[in-house]
Amino acid sequence: MQLTLRGLALLLVTAPLLLAAFWWPGAVWAAALWLIACTAAFVADWQLAPKPGDWSLARRHDNRLSLAAQNLVEIDIDLHAGLRATPVWVRDTPPPTFGLDVAQPVLEAQVAPQQRTAVRYHLWPPRRGNFAFGDLYLRWESPAGLLRRQARFAAAGPVKVYPNLVDVRKYDLLLRRNRLWELGLRATRQLGAGNEFERLRDYTPDDEYRRINWKATARRGKPISVEYETERSQNIYALLDVGRMMRSPVGDVAKMDYAINAVLLLSYVAVQKGDRVGLLTFADTVLHTVAPRSGKAQFHRLLEQLYAVEGQRVEPHYGVAFGEFAARQHKRGLVLVFTDLTGSISTDALVAQMVRLRRQHLPLLVTVADPAINRLANQPIADSTSLYERTVAERVLAERRATLDRLRRQGVHTLDAPADELSVAVIDRYLAMKERMLI
Repeated sequence: MQLTLRGLALLLVTAPLLLAAFWWPGAVWAAALWLIACTAAFVADWQLAPKPGDWSLARRHDNRLSLAAQNLVEIDIDLHAGLRATPVWVRDTPPPTFGLDVAQPVLEAQVAPQQRTAVRYHLWPPRRGNFAFGDLYLRWESPAGLLRRQARFAAAGPVKVYPNLVDVRKYDLLLRRNRLWELGLRATRQLGAGNEFERLRDYTPDDEYRRINWKATARRGKPISVEYETERSQNIYALLDVGRMMRSPVGDVAKMDYAINAVLLLSYVAVQKGDRVGLLTFADTVLHTVAPRSGKAQFHRLLEQLYAVEGQRVEPHYGVAFGEFAARQHKRGLVLVFTDLTGSISTDALVAQMVRLRRQHLPLLVTVADPAINRLANQPIADSTSLYERTVAERVLAERRATLDRLRRQGVHTLDAPADELSVAVIDRYLAMKERMLI
């Protein structure tokens, strides 16, 4: 039980009455009567307030929370007795490492009897794996507002954090509404450079002359262009480095986890496009492989595989990984290699393997840019420490740019994107490559 400001103010009225007793002895009796009246009011207010058994609380959220995304959590509150709306305060106990979207984890509401009320907040999990929620705590105010009661409600339970399914659902929703631009993507149905006929439409100045359908142009008396749909059933391979440097964080989330989110969204979009998607994870050895297949079942296979991926405290061995891939996959496809260049001692080996991969496949090197390094490289020099930090950051960025330029000069495609934009950037590049018939 806790006194409210109103209840405390009632009790403090006795203070001036007791002070007045120095001049008027009858004030002591007045103070005593006032205390008796306050006690009766508190007891009556306590009795009229809802009891712990009058409440029901339940937490609702997705069975699988998404890594590095805002996950909605709702708490349903039911009041089974009473005659008036009751002010309540709810405190949840999510896993301690999760980020919250509220400064204080206490949620307020007005709950009417026999009417369900929901309060909500968002969680931001920085790690994959198994976690657990604790119990729920509810505090409510008495009818006269003199007291607050509190109770604990059993709600502890496990929860799993998977790669980012929020972006997958968002993509699916926006695809159905034809509003993919809200996600930062171009139209998902890429028309233009394929070889499957899609439709005829009016010519635009950006169209190539070879797209003009001269028979339709003659019939309609105006230039008419042909649109083609991009080819389907192509092979998409994701090679995911889970070695030492991919464990380094960007903010609270490891680069590897940002790459995992990108692989998951890529696999979902590629499966929707009718392509076959495969996966290979590696560090100093090849850890897991998933043969390329099409269909929704393949997406779920990849989801379960990516959920179980763990980072390794070793340097990646690109020769072993690329050799294993070459032995398993002979059909040409788009090969996305997710790795890190910062601090790696195997950059030359990576460049050599990417160039060799180009002989049979279309390689795309995907790296995660760290905004902290960019910030240090552009910070003003105030002392010797900032000078040292800026010099080192500039050198790291220069070496990174040199490696990427070296790869591009040898015909290897590269993509260096900020962590929070990586998934969308990967999908955009994949769609652009399909449109240009590079795969």
